[in-house]
Amino acid sequence: MTLLALYPLLYSVLTITYNPLSSFTFPPPSAAKVCMLQNSFQPGFVAKGDYIIGGIFPIHYNQEMPDLNSTYRPLPVKCNGFDPRAFRWAQTMRLAVEEINQSTDLLPNHTLGYKIFDSCAYPLTGQRAALAVLNGLNEANSPMCSGASRLLAVIGESGSALSMVLSRILQPFRIPMISYFSSCACLSDRRKFPTFFRVIPSDDYQVKAIAQLLVRFNWTWVGVVRGDREYGRSAVEGLLRELKGTKVCVAYQAIIPLLYNHQKTLQIIQVMRSSSAKVVVLFSSEGEMKPFLRDYMMQNITGIQWVASEAWVTASVFTGSEYYPYLGGTIGFGIRKGHISRLSDYLQTINPHTYTNDLMFPPCSGQESLLEQHSAYMNTSSPRVAYNVYKAVYAIAHSLHNLLLCQPGSGPFQNNSCAQINNIQPWQLQYYLQEVTFNIGGEEVNFDLKGDSVPYYDIINWQRGTSGNTEFVNVGLFDGTKSAGEELVIQEDRIMWVPVSVCSASCHPGSRKAVRLREPVCCFDCVPCDSGKISNQTNSIECTFCPEDFWSNKDRTACIPKKVEFLTYDALGIALTVTSVVGACLTIAVFTVFFCHRNTAIVRVNNSELSYFILFALTLCFLCALVFIGEPTSWSCMLRHTAFSITFSLCFSCILGKTLVVLAAFTATRPGDNIMKWLGPKQQRVIIFSSTLVQVVICTAWLIDAPPFPSRNTQYERSKIILECSVGSSLAFWCVLGYIGLQACLCFILAFLARKLPGNFNEAKFITFSMLIFCAVWLAFIPAYISSPGKYADAVESFAILASSFGLLFCMFAPKCYIILLKPEKNTKQHLMGKENK
Repeated sequence: MTLLALYPLLYSVLTITYNPLSSFTFPPPSAAKVCMLQNSFQPGFVAKGDYIIGGIFPIHYNQEMPDLNSTYRPLPVKCNGFDPRAFRWAQTMRLAVEEINQSTDLLPNHTLGYKIFDSCAYPLTGQRAALAVLNGLNEANSPMCSGASRLLAVIGESGSALSMVLSRILQPFRIPMISYFSSCACLSDRRKFPTFFRVIPSDDYQVKAIAQLLVRFNWTWVGVVRGDREYGRSAVEGLLRELKGTKVCVAYQAIIPLLYNHQKTLQIIQVMRSSSAKVVVLFSSEGEMKPFLRDYMMQNITGIQWVASEAWVTASVFTGSEYYPYLGGTIGFGIRKGHISRLSDYLQTINPHTYTNDLMFPPCSGQESLLEQHSAYMNTSSPRVAYNVYKAVYAIAHSLHNLLLCQPGSGPFQNNSCAQINNIQPWQLQYYLQEVTFNIGGEEVNFDLKGDSVPYYDIINWQRGTSGNTEFVNVGLFDGTKSAGEELVIQEDRIMWVPVSVCSASCHPGSRKAVRLREPVCCFDCVPCDSGKISNQTNSIECTFCPEDFWSNKDRTACIPKKVEFLTYDALGIALTVTSVVGACLTIAVFTVFFCHRNTAIVRVNNSELSYFILFALTLCFLCALVFIGEPTSWSCMLRHTAFSITFSLCFSCILGKTLVVLAAFTATRPGDNIMKWLGPKQQRVIIFSSTLVQVVICTAWLIDAPPFPSRNTQYERSKIILECSVGSSLAFWCVLGYIGLQACLCFILAFLARKLPGNFNEAKFITFSMLIFCAVWLAFIPAYISSPGKYADAVESFAILASSFGLLFCMFAPKCYIILLKPEKNTKQHLMGKENK
């Protein structure tokens, strides 16, 4: 007995093993040899023909579980929840077969027959349907154990889980199966499902399209809900795989129980209510979704943006006005719609009086308006799944037609043979099905090596129609045949209600994302960029450093040139300039006074020549402060330190000479002492020249070896560029200051020793005071100079020069000018020597 001949027995055994509806006591061993049909599963629609194809549709939502008492034969399968949409699919198959049988171009002189079963959207019932479809047109009248039905192919099933069951049952018989609605990517595995075809794209493309949609609308925080079937499991796995490497995170995942449970559903709804994710992706069939949605609406939750899978995005059962407040704005990817010209008229010819014993029809009188009572059944304006059924039937017809056109000797089978017309094997039809290409309604239909069809979706948006019901508005498309990044085309201006759904608001330019500890990458805090760093894009991961000569603006969004700072002619610079000029003018004025009164006692007694040198040096000292104002250049940097050091050295050399003269004059106690001859005018000039020459030599060596130069200091304050004069050689700089300090100290010591010498005008006292002021100013200058930033360092140095210059000018020359100008009666030699008459 062949495998096909054993199949009726296999059917009865499988029924006993897997189907609780057929539980009964095994026959005794003696009866095991008798081939006996223990139960039957009758098709809903049957038509005879030369070649038979099967059809399996979920015309009911679920199956009623029977009494499992094994003492009597189980009752026929009882299914609940009539699905007018699936019933329309079954009628579409019948219409397609009738059109083919009436065609003179397709399968001429041959007819197609069919057996259509109801799977009740339940795997075990679908299994029984698959087994029943393999037997003859009528199981009760079929000869037992004589062979299987002449079945060439099966149209089915709707759900992916059901298709997996059916395909495995049909696989041993190598019967091809074309699904019109099973999109699970797992069915593309040719090793597991070698005879499976489908006219709907694989979910690999759907999840890719959904991932691109989420990224397109910046929905980075989404919830995912799925049914507890292979379709939902595989789709969610694919979606998570596609979302890797994107900015989209899944806030939660929830599973609608296969056996619906109200408490578990309320838990899912509570998660949705409490989550900040306002976008929910739902992979579910409409049968699974309907009770879930009923509880969802009872909780009165709104504000959710639903992203629908192709399994329910065009389900007309949800088009009623009562659904719109909860599902309005839904967006998803629908199967490509087509046009079936005769479908609407054909559906209206179906009358329950014609099928009085057919349990598929819902109870009715036959007088009801189909448009009112079953709008989902009559919704033929844009057939999608029904159009897939239509294409599947025509795919079988074209494949069979090509098979029948085979010429002996040029066939594709062994020894170039063709199939026997009176004994066509299903596997032979599958060969032609794999190669078929035909055009229907302007669309080319074919299958790739995995049995999949062209990946093409319409993007559907649910909007309120004029009558208050939901309308499916086409707002774009997804063409999987295009290159990456170009598949998705959306008319965003036509979309209704696209909310924001993010875990954290976008970080504006000027800040960066900081991921929260132990939270998804979509949940983050926005941290402002540090000074000197910027981010000029939204949601920057890090802030970038500005180039060396640039700094961040206030908003940290752009790099702007750093502010260049130096002592310029601003308020501070002008004040120093005025002070410098005033000091120089005062010095010149004193010089004028002294020159005009050069023959008076106070001028002559205090060595007018040295006084003139000192006033000349002080004038230069005052003017040296001007060199520190303005942008540093190579010449100004070299002139700054050398000019003030040489002029101060000249000044102190003159003061030193004057102090030595005063000390020598008042310490020559004996009349014959010749000490003054060593301090005559020539000797004084030698002292001044030699003392100043030492400073000139130091400065010359400094300028030759490592002269001061302009530099750009970006380290002290990173937000600005400080233009300053680098000293070049620190040793030379401190040598210059040290020599001036040495001269000042020497002048101070000598003047201090001569402070109590007799006379009404002892110049040593004023030199002592001037040296004290000078030392105090420059001792304070050193720490202030070191700690002052940028232009303030130059200002401190200028201030020190001016302050010490004013100290020398006023201490040494103010008392003399006072006597010359205001007390001329005291401007006598006797008064100055303290010998005037009492």
